[in-house]
Amino acid sequence: MKIFCSVFALFIIFETVYGDCGVVSKAGWDGLTPIHVEYLARPVDLVIIQHTVTSTCTTNARCAEIVRAIQTNHMDNLGYWDIASSFIVGGNGKIYEGAGWLHVGAHTYGYNRRSIGITFIGNYNNDTPTKASLDAVKALLRCGVQNGHLSENYHIVGHRQLIATESPGRKLYNEIRRWPHFLDDVSSIKN
Repeated sequence: MKIFCSVFALFIIFETVYGDCGVVSKAGWDGLTPIHVEYLARPVDLVIIQHTVTSTCTTNARCAEIVRAIQTNHMDNLGYWDIASSFIVGGNGKIYEGAGWLHVGAHTYGYNRRSIGITFIGNYNNDTPTKASLDAVKALLRCGVQNGHLSENYHIVGHRQLIATESPGRKLYNEIRRWPHFLDDVSSIKN
């Protein structure tokens, strides 16, 4: 019985910190509860890649600190219901829960109700994405398909393809252009 209780307690801790697809939950990075939520119709067939234009991070503590600061800015200064992105990626190779798989984000005006926004911490005009962060996003996308959050024929685009921005930065954009689900011609999905 003691072993069962210990295993169960570890499972509860793991599920609190690492949710669906191994994502660090809001409880795991000490995030605030959203003020309001709108549910996202799934499966989603569009993934938008962005960057934060902040400093990068490679430690759990620093990445969580940056994610908390982003959420505070989004909610307190910009008036969003929650952190804007669906997921935030640290240079440490961890994915942090934002709006998540189930809720509409506020990452790309005109596309939020039909996409997942994945935001890399850093400025990828200058920084090079870490292998750990790229591998983590690829694993997240595979898991998203397996769990029915993403359609099997989803498309990946850079933020810059949909609105006037440099995001996700030249170096990250160059990387995602080589990914199998990358959509070069966005005319069929553009608002």
